[in-house]
Amino acid sequence: MKKMNITSILREYEEITIRYDSDTAAIWCYFNPKIRPSFTMKMLQEMYDLQLSVIEYFQTNDMQPEVPIRYFIIASQTSGVFNYGGDLNLFSQLITNKKRQELYDYAKMCIDTIYLNALNLNLPITTIALIEGTALGGGFEAALSSDILIAEEGVKMGLPEIRFNLFPGMGAYSLLARSLGKKEAEEIITSGKIYDAQTLHEKGVVTILAKPKKAKEALDEFIKGDAKSFNGMQAIRNARHRYEHLEYAELLDITKIWVDAALRLEPKDLKVMNKLTKIQSIKSNNTVIKARTKQDRRIATKTISYPFLYNKQLITSDRREHSDRRGLSLLSDKKTQDTTNS
Repeated sequence: MKKMNITSILREYEEITIRYDSDTAAIWCYFNPKIRPSFTMKMLQEMYDLQLSVIEYFQTNDMQPEVPIRYFIIASQTSGVFNYGGDLNLFSQLITNKKRQELYDYAKMCIDTIYLNALNLNLPITTIALIEGTALGGGFEAALSSDILIAEEGVKMGLPEIRFNLFPGMGAYSLLARSLGKKEAEEIITSGKIYDAQTLHEKGVVTILAKPKKAKEALDEFIKGDAKSFNGMQAIRNARHRYEHLEYAELLDITKIWVDAALRLEPKDLKVMNKLTKIQSIKSNNTVIKARTKQDRRIATKTISYPFLYNKQLITSDRREHSDRRGLSLLSDKKTQDTTNS
């Protein structure tokens, strides 16, 4: 089997942005939505493709790749929003037209990504969710599936699905019940309440509570400490996964329950769903555009080996006068690129 290069993972996507940070050996997956900061089918497919690419990278390098990956981090490029969750506009359309298979396909794509994330992709890595803005419904479920959940004080998270007579069917029950017990899990789900990060930290849902605007610093501090005992900490997390024993079949069965429940929604329920969609659209109307250039570039490094490909161009050396994380010098000689690509 031919070895896979790290640059194969860092390809261009439409609704997620990928970055590798060699200083922390971390792959970053930023949600980069085109419209509302929700999970479109396209975004879910791209996330799943990225997960499979990381798995393939390890497998083709005999589980010991030369460019290491220890952490897989999900974050958002939308200012003030991590993710609003399911594509409510799509849900409404599919439910109205009784499109069971399409609804099931979407739900299954959700649990496919959540399941792999919850199991650390079955690799010697740790999954982390960095929450710097609102996380609702499926967005909260995605965060819950990570081993480590870092959230800023004041950030809002919750499962509002009961407000339109539904429930979060893509992992929330399984994940919360395992960490908090069935009683508290059902209380969070059935209340439809939106919680602040402080409350969820007290409950044990949020692993690390960061000061406002300091989530990235809290993440760096966690990785710095975790890396010192990575083998031991990874083994402990694996032991926890074995004890909790999350089964794919369980997630799939609950998803089928969700599909059946969704198709029983009445017009009054869909009216509430559509109203919530409009509110989300209004809130995110400008933030997505403003956040496009918020995050660091695709590769942040002090130690990367040259040459490598970035944005279809060959980077042969770091020509910056002052080394920082903001840019990399590009050599765009076509002949050189053609040679490399071949």
